[in-house]
Amino acid sequence: MTYLWLMCPRPFALIFVSLATSYAQPTAHEVIERIKAEVGVPWRTQTVDTIKAGDPETPVTGIATTMMATFDVLKRAAAAGHNLVITHEPTFYSHLDGIEVLQKENDAVWADKEKFIREHKMVVFRFHDHWHMRRPDGILQGMTSALGWQKFQNAERPALYTLPEMTVESLAGQIRKKLDIKVLRVVGARDLKVTKIAMVPGASGTLAHRRMLQRDDVEVVIIGEVPEWETIEYVNDAAAQGKRKALILMGHVPSEQAGMDNCATWLKTFIKDVKIGFVPTAEPFWMPR
Repeated sequence: MTYLWLMCPRPFALIFVSLATSYAQPTAHEVIERIKAEVGVPWRTQTVDTIKAGDPETPVTGIATTMMATFDVLKRAAAAGHNLVITHEPTFYSHLDGIEVLQKENDAVWADKEKFIREHKMVVFRFHDHWHMRRPDGILQGMTSALGWQKFQNAERPALYTLPEMTVESLAGQIRKKLDIKVLRVVGARDLKVTKIAMVPGASGTLAHRRMLQRDDVEVVIIGEVPEWETIEYVNDAAAQGKRKALILMGHVPSEQAGMDNCATWLKTFIKDVKIGFVPTAEPFWMPR
């Protein structure tokens, strides 16, 4: 609120006139340009970090960060007044979010999701490559904080940690409890005592996993997901050979979720004119009773 002081005819009299100052809401495009300017790394031309749905000129009423822009996330974001959804992972079921095949198939699941986005005047922007490229890596930073592992982190290799000695089973149990994971899987000997850990969130692929497992200073690799005939089989064979190796699979969403909560915190440091919130993605798996 701005006030204008007006002098009245009578001496020393003042009138305060309230002037309502209106601020135009930034568009989705303008918010994204701010992100590009602040992320701290050159913006690539070849990247998945693009708008996946919606009009970039849409005025932003609120920003929601999330791991995956699932239909459930979109509904909760819209209910909270957030119409710009910044998602880490794809929206339309493939890495490049290609919808041509879905359109050709007249797929009902895709159609209902696209309709909801359109009718609620939402914009979905993926923020994956550059959030990982940032230093520190935005996802790894958030996950390290969520686990309380900052003091155990290797300063030169942030994906490596040296923890107090414990069994693989105890380590997996602590991770499951701290991150509230419903379904967590472990490969390797449950009673193996370990201290040297590597975290490779998401689905970085078997090559990245294997390179970590080949290191002498890594006993356990913590990942999101991988095909069962790749890293899982590799660690299963290593354990059967008596090698000190184990694998913990958190699931893709839990393995990066805290990194997008961290993204909301980061956005608030330079975006002041739009409300910002984190909308967690529900873990898709459950265990039968």
